Amino acid sequence: MNEIALGGGSFDLSPKSLEEAMKLAELLSDSTIVPKDYQGRPGNVLVAVQWGMEIGLKPMQAMQNIAVINGRPSLWGDAMLALVRSSPLCEYVYESDDGETATCRVKRVGEDEQVRTFGMEDAKTAGLTGKAGPWSQYPKRMRQMRARGFALRDVFPDVLKGMASAEEVRDTAAEKDVTPDGTTSEPQRTSSRADALRKKLGTGSTQKALPSQQFTAAMDAIALAACGADMQRAKLLASQITDEKEVALALSAYQSRVTELRARASTVDGETGQVVESLDNLVAEAARAASADDLDLIADRGRSLPDDEASVLADAIAERRSEME
Repeated sequence: MNEIALGGGSFDLSPKSLEEAMKLAELLSDSTIVPKDYQGRPGNVLVAVQWGMEIGLKPMQAMQNIAVINGRPSLWGDAMLALVRSSPLCEYVYESDDGETATCRVKRVGEDEQVRTFGMEDAKTAGLTGKAGPWSQYPKRMRQMRARGFALRDVFPDVLKGMASAEEVRDTAAEKDVTPDGTTSEPQRTSSRADALRKKLGTGSTQKALPSQQFTAAMDAIALAACGADMQRAKLLASQITDEKEVALALSAYQSRVTELRARASTVDGETGQVVESLDNLVAEAARAASADDLDLIADRGRSLPDDEASVLADAIAERRSEME
């Protein structure tokens, strides 16, 4: 990590290596002034810092602006807007609301303006209205976040590295979330799979009283993995484990996670953990989609498809949207 420069230089916590990142995660997780869902959880800190580095956020910014919801890292809407507006690819982002529908107009340099909207009818169709929560308390703000999220993700996927808005993912999540702002009403860890496997280590006198930092980080990363890139990061962390029993448990967890990902993809490389989505599977899922949110998630998963297959999937999604109107 960078040190404080004499003579008024800036202080930067950004790690320069995996070892520094793990030390930083341990240090921050021991602090009482970081968001409570990172306290005592170096694995969660490490994942947040890694995601932040990939999209241009400093460690503390990442911990404040990345939410892990149902194992899926996502960005709070204001951070998403900040990243896009700071990119040289962005010409402008304009937002408006007529009291019923939010509109987000965005323009990428060298391309035509794109417009996305989200209104109360959309919210009703998605089952977001009529219950206690932000959609009842702050409907205008929530409409704004949805329209913004759709527009920025569609036009600037390279800037956002495919990350969705936390507001959108939270609405579609079936379980409680783990977020930097501590809004979850019931404490819950995202790495329950990791916790269960840690218990196998035991605490007897002939065994290690606590799992190693490397094991903790690797298990949390495996539990949070949602794509091939996540699995590659998890494998890198697992390679740092030295205890034989921990290595065996981490390998078991890794293979189990690969199996889970294989269930929703046509191919998963056992060596790299890279998930290759199947066009046929995605088209079939699009035909069965029950909401616009489902279609957006399917579109996200199809971003890695070749251009010709991506076009086929886009047509299938458009057709299903038309049927749902």
